[in-house]
Amino acid sequence: IKAAKEAGELIRQRLGADVIETKLNAMDLLTEVDGKCQEIIEKIILEAYPAHGFLGEESVAPGADASQIALQEARDNEWLWIVDPIDGTTNFASGMPLVGTIIGLAHKGKMVLGVIYDPFNDELFEAILDNGAFVNGKRMQVSDAASLSRSVVYTGSPPNPRSIAPTLRSVHALMPRARTIRMLGTAALMLAWVAAGRAGAYYEPDLNAWDSAAGVLMVKEAGGQVTDLEGNDWTLSTRPLCATNGKIHEELLEITRSVECTGLDPE
Repeated sequence: IKAAKEAGELIRQRLGADVIETKLNAMDLLTEVDGKCQEIIEKIILEAYPAHGFLGEESVAPGADASQIALQEARDNEWLWIVDPIDGTTNFASGMPLVGTIIGLAHKGKMVLGVIYDPFNDELFEAILDNGAFVNGKRMQVSDAASLSRSVVYTGSPPNPRSIAPTLRSVHALMPRARTIRMLGTAALMLAWVAAGRAGAYYEPDLNAWDSAAGVLMVKEAGGQVTDLEGNDWTLSTRPLCATNGKIHEELLEITRSVECTGLDPE
């Protein structure tokens, strides 16, 4: 919590920071604040837990292959911190106050702790395995919407070209069925807000572990359901994501499967 809030203070001060480089392509941005926030988080965590492993987005080369390699190497650690210092960098660099700092902890490959901090609304979302999920100390519960027609559904605007087509196919299919579709540009807040009952679902065909791990635990601890887009159990290596209140899970998966939005399109 201390690490997330210290990083959040820097994020508040530097909203709209200049882009210093692009990563995967022109849609995948990096500012100097991303690296500085990761340094703050890593220093605080490793001072407290020097024997633990640390996997931060800003230490990994861009692209799904590099992410998977980094995750496999890091999973040798019994305890592994998984961090995205600024999830929503494009929002941040554009001056839009819609980002989250993500800190998750895995023990032997299983998520046991998740923290997501929204610095602009000063909302701290947290979850501990088998102990529930909370926002600013208040217990969270997923929505009770029983159908897509009564649900807000989140999805992403992905930087990977192979993820764009399946996302657009699914949006076209879901638009007439869901209450509305929203793309917020931050997986952190979309997962946290599903856990808080502000939306019924969030799905995306390709996500890195540091984008999803903490929020996945949060949704589950708030009473929701999380799988990949085929309906298989989520693990740290899972990239396609479907996180819902549980009641609309199969209805959403039926639609995403029907338009082949279950992962990346072939090259």
